[in-house]
Amino acid sequence: MSTNENIIPHQHTITLEDRVKKNGYRPKLLWFTGLSGSGKSTLASALETYLHQNGFQTYILDGDNVRSGLNKDLDFSDDSRKENIRRISEVSKLFVDAGLIVLTAFISPFREDRATARSLVGDENFIEVFVDTPLEECEKRDVKGLYAKARAGKIPNFTGIDSPFERPENPEVHIETVGLTVEESLNVLLEKILPLLK
Repeated sequence: MSTNENIIPHQHTITLEDRVKKNGYRPKLLWFTGLSGSGKSTLASALETYLHQNGFQTYILDGDNVRSGLNKDLDFSDDSRKENIRRISEVSKLFVDAGLIVLTAFISPFREDRATARSLVGDENFIEVFVDTPLEECEKRDVKGLYAKARAGKIPNFTGIDSPFERPENPEVHIETVGLTVEESLNVLLEKILPLLK
């Protein structure tokens, strides 16, 4: 008998619908994707601040924070990137079931992995937010110096340089950030997502 055959998920008394009734809104997973330096974390943080101030329960899962703890055993190979996103998706599913609005800010370069996250939490609970910033602009911002290191060969498998980024084909929200302030980008985002939380 395999180990998996001995695992029987527990059915809890309090359901997701109970939490929806109590909270007054539907929990969602807002999946921010885009190149490093595109503004994912900045925009997710601005959105969380707005939602928190307006009575929503939220939590941000950010790339560097998760990789320094839960996923510190993973490197940046394609297989590890996939495992990174798989674990994030599983954690996000638990948070959504707890009634939270979860905001994830990960490059998540592969369409297949983002589709897996969507299927895991359910299409009705998943909002893909494509923070669309050209590579040249991301390199100009490069506050962490990562692109320079990647160009110098010091960071292998860096998305946009020697590892691909597969652009979302039909994201629920598509924000082209060039020429927009954070506040303007946030307004575009709010206009799209607030109706989906009701």
